[in-house]
Order: sequence, then C-alpha cells, then structure tokens
Amino acid sequence: MMLSSFLSKSREDTLAFAEQYALTLVPGDVVLLDGDMGAGKTVFTKGVAKGLGIEEEVTSPTYAYMNDYDGRLFHYDCYRIESIEQAERLGLADYFDMGGICIIEWAQNIAPLLPRRVKRVTIKKISENEREILCE
Repeated sequence: MMLSSFLSKSREDTLAFAEQYALTLVPGDVVLLDGDMGAGKTVFTKGVAKGLGIEEEVTSPTYAYMNDYDGRLFHYDCYRIESIEQAERLGLADYFDMGGICIIEWAQNIAPLLPRRVKRVTIKKISENEREILCE
C-alpha cells in the first residue's frame, strides 16, 4: 500500500491536489473520504469532479445521501445513515458496480456494504486554512 501526504495551505491547494488525484482513479474505484466536519471533504470532491471533467456544481449530499454526476461520479454523505438496513433501502451499494467513481464521506456508517478493495483519503484540519491530506 502506497501512502502519500500533501500539505494544503488553502482551499485552492486542496482543489488542485484533488484534481490531480482524480487522474489516478479508474472507473469502479471506491474512495473513502475521512475527516472531521469542516475539514474540506466536499472541497476535495469538487476537485476530483473537475479532474474527471465534470462541469456540474458539486454540492454536499447531506440530505440526499448521494449525488450522481453523469454516472461518472457518485458522491455519498452517510453521516445521517442510522442503520445498514436504511442504507440498503436507499440502494447505496447498487452504485459500486455502475462503472463510476464513488466517493464516500462517513463511510463507517455503511462499512458492511463496502467492497473489499477501497482507497482512503484522510483530511486533517491543521489550522483555519491548512490541511494535511493523506492518500492510501
């Protein structure tokens, strides 16, 4: 497992790093995006979308649970998922095999449904503007 680390000094740094990270992804990849509230998970996802050539505005799917961008990017927010049964009823696992890239925030809430092979990105808030981004 290769681990890389990046120190972002701004929102723009995070967007640019994530745009480059997107170039390492292949259809079917599932990326678990870890970080506290306000760490920059949605900002990172916006950068990935740009790197994939998606022009639609990426927004946090907090209330929708999952946003679909052209079938190429599925952005999950599982913060409000209360049970595996709820996640199954919502069909969240159905998208893992649709050939798009899945980015999942708060993935621990649907852990039993995740595929065996996943990638993980952790964003740690260092200061108001600085973030440490770890990719494994």
